[in-house]
Amino acid sequence: MSSNSASIGHELRSPLNHILGYSEIAIEDAEAAGLTEIVADLRTIHAAGQRLLTVIETILAPSVRSLTAVPPETIDREVREPLDQIIGYTELVAEEATAVGEASIANDVGKIRQAAERLLLVVAERVVTCQEPMQEPVQQVDDGPLPACVPGTILVVDDSSTNREILSRRLLQLGHEVGFAADGIECLEQVRSRPYDLILLDLWMPRLDGMGVLEKLKADPQLHTIPVIVLSADDDPQNVVRCIALGADDHLRKPCDPVFLRTRINASLEKKRLRDREQAYLDRIEEEKKRSEELLHVILPPDVASELKNSKRVRPRRFDDVGVLFCDVVGFTAFADRATPEELLVHLQTMVELQETASHHHGLEKIKTIGDAFMAAAGLGDGPDPAIACVRAGLEMVEQIAHAPPHWQVRIGIHCGPVFAGVVGHRKYQYDIWGDTVNTASRIEQAGRPGFVCVSKPTWLRVAEACDGESLGVVNLKGKAPMEIFRITGLK
Repeated sequence: MSSNSASIGHELRSPLNHILGYSEIAIEDAEAAGLTEIVADLRTIHAAGQRLLTVIETILAPSVRSLTAVPPETIDREVREPLDQIIGYTELVAEEATAVGEASIANDVGKIRQAAERLLLVVAERVVTCQEPMQEPVQQVDDGPLPACVPGTILVVDDSSTNREILSRRLLQLGHEVGFAADGIECLEQVRSRPYDLILLDLWMPRLDGMGVLEKLKADPQLHTIPVIVLSADDDPQNVVRCIALGADDHLRKPCDPVFLRTRINASLEKKRLRDREQAYLDRIEEEKKRSEELLHVILPPDVASELKNSKRVRPRRFDDVGVLFCDVVGFTAFADRATPEELLVHLQTMVELQETASHHHGLEKIKTIGDAFMAAAGLGDGPDPAIACVRAGLEMVEQIAHAPPHWQVRIGIHCGPVFAGVVGHRKYQYDIWGDTVNTASRIEQAGRPGFVCVSKPTWLRVAEACDGESLGVVNLKGKAPMEIFRITGLK
């Protein structure tokens, strides 16, 4: 064997001997102390070292030429995976041993970790002699306290059960809730079945790899905001760039330094919480906007509300054929004098709801209420003949209000003709109509008969074929010329 080959053999076998030797010593100490869980983890480290020794003896150690000829994917699977396992478990064991006061065990696993990192560096340097430059392994950051951690729900996606276990144990120690997926297909199934705050995503997996997962996540409107940190032993800068281009929030090389991992997780979770908070504010604004628009449509006719929303103003209009209806309670003042405020409000609410329902049924637009008086109009938009629409709505109001406690009788007056319509007010919008038609309908209601719908003669002539009724004769209307009015007794 050449001196160069002998040097490589020494560089490879020396750290391996340290890994195996110190793990055996630590196992004996842990067994003597009765630390069952630590013993299990140390045996996992020792088994990974044995597996790594077999790999190096069979495919890496013979010569420099054979070492550089090993495909990168072989290095990732056969060498880096057990090294990642060793480094990951040494982190956990060191913390567990320190927590129970076993400083000697913690010291030994620290030496195991150093040997594993040295071996990783040797393998990387020898393999890349004929390949692309590789980044230096991440140096451990041991100084200072770890940053504070805000718990989240994290999905660990890795086809290696060992990697999943190491990551999950560390995440659980940090207070996170952890889910698992063994490949990309399972990852997508998981995130569609429950919400996750973050995904830790391996790059090379069967069925669907990390790149495929990123493409599908970012193309899904329901999932594209979930932050993703790619964890991979792949050092190819093009793959790192492609991951970021596909939407990954970060990329960490395996094995991951616990401080860096924790810091990157915290940063990603904080960004997601800020995005979620922003989206909640936007949703709230949209909800308030929707509520305002709904309220606007309650106050104003649909076309008027749309015009006000789009142009911030409503131009006044003239309508040549509008049916105006007034409804007033007979004896309301006397009832109000003896009723309690609560009782009065309950009965008024019931009556107005019945009036609004009847108006809606027959295509009328509620204009306003003044005390016990209710005003509505037909013909301000598309709909049936305004005269017959008002009569039908009025008859329904008379019947429904009479059957509802306190069994009020109402007078209803209807007249048809031209009106002007528009919106007044700025702080409180009021849609209203004006004109002689409005005044005449009001006067007919005042001169009408309790429990009946009364109409002007022009209106009667328009509905006579559809209604039964009789003339009440010529009536003197306040502020108007004498006018013949008719009482509607029913529909034919």
